[in-house]
Amino acid sequence: MTVPAAMSVAGLLSVLALLIGLGSALVNRHRAEAAADLAALAAAGQATAGTAASCRAAERVGARMGVAVTSCRLDGWDALVEVRMTANGALPFVVPVVARARAGPAE
Repeated sequence: MTVPAAMSVAGLLSVLALLIGLGSALVNRHRAEAAADLAALAAAGQATAGTAASCRAAERVGARMGVAVTSCRLDGWDALVEVRMTANGALPFVVPVVARARAGPAE
């Protein structure tokens, strides 16, 4: 009876570790998307000052949100921003999360 019980406990712990990893990945994805959205809004708010000022605003917001802005450009009045978030986790298969956002005036 001890061996089946130990195997059951090991199986349950494996499933628990997988669920924790998936939950962590989901939370990190949402955080990266929110940071990309805010960085794009900050960049769009500075669009009249030029690309350099827009991207500096996006980088400031990204830094405050814990992400790195990997790409920032203006397309007319729209700001296009890409961020990368390095997820911290105990699981070995945790990979960086990339998110993109676009912000600008409504048509």
